[in-house]
Amino acid sequence: MVQKLKRIKRELVHKGAIVNMYTDSIQLPNGKTAKWDFIEHPKGAAAVVAVLPDGRILMVRQYRNALDRITVEIPAGARDSVTEDTAVCAKRELEEETGYICGKLEKLLSLKSTVAFCDEFIDVYLATELTEGKQHLDEDEFIEIEAYELSELCKKIYAGEIQDAKTVAAVMAYANRIKQE
Repeated sequence: MVQKLKRIKRELVHKGAIVNMYTDSIQLPNGKTAKWDFIEHPKGAAAVVAVLPDGRILMVRQYRNALDRITVEIPAGARDSVTEDTAVCAKRELEEETGYICGKLEKLLSLKSTVAFCDEFIDVYLATELTEGKQHLDEDEFIEIEAYELSELCKKIYAGEIQDAKTVAAVMAYANRIKQE
C-alpha cells in the first residue's frame, strides 16, 4: 500500500520561457524529509496525428536540444495561454509546422508526458480531411515534413528509432483505433 506523503515546501529554482523548475521538500511516511525536483509546464500542449487522404501520417523532423539530435515526431506545441482550447492549439500547430489544414479534428487521447517530475499534459488529436497550405514556422523553428505509413511508424517505434513519448502514445493509439474499426 502506498503511504501518504506531504509536500512541506516548494521553492522556485528557475523561471523559464516554457517551464519553471522547483525544489520540493517532501515529508516521507517514515518522518524523514526528501528533496524532489518538479518541473511545471503551466500552459499544457496539443499534438496531432495528421492522416493524409492516402492513409500516410504527417511527421515533423526537427532538432531537439535536450537530446542533441534530430527527431521524428507528430506535430505539436504549447498552448498560447492556459485558457486556449487544446483543439484550437492543435489546428494552429498543424498548420504552422506542416502547412496542412484539417477539415476534421477529433480528440484521440490525453496524456501526461513525464509524471515522475513534470506536470505537462498533452491532448492528442486525430486530424483528417487535410488540405495542403503553407508552413508558418517561428523564426527559431527549422522543420522538415515527412509522410509515413502507419506500419513504418510502428516499426520505427519498436526499433527504438522513435522514442518521443507523445508520438509513441499517439501512433499506438491510432494503430489500435484502426485495428478496431
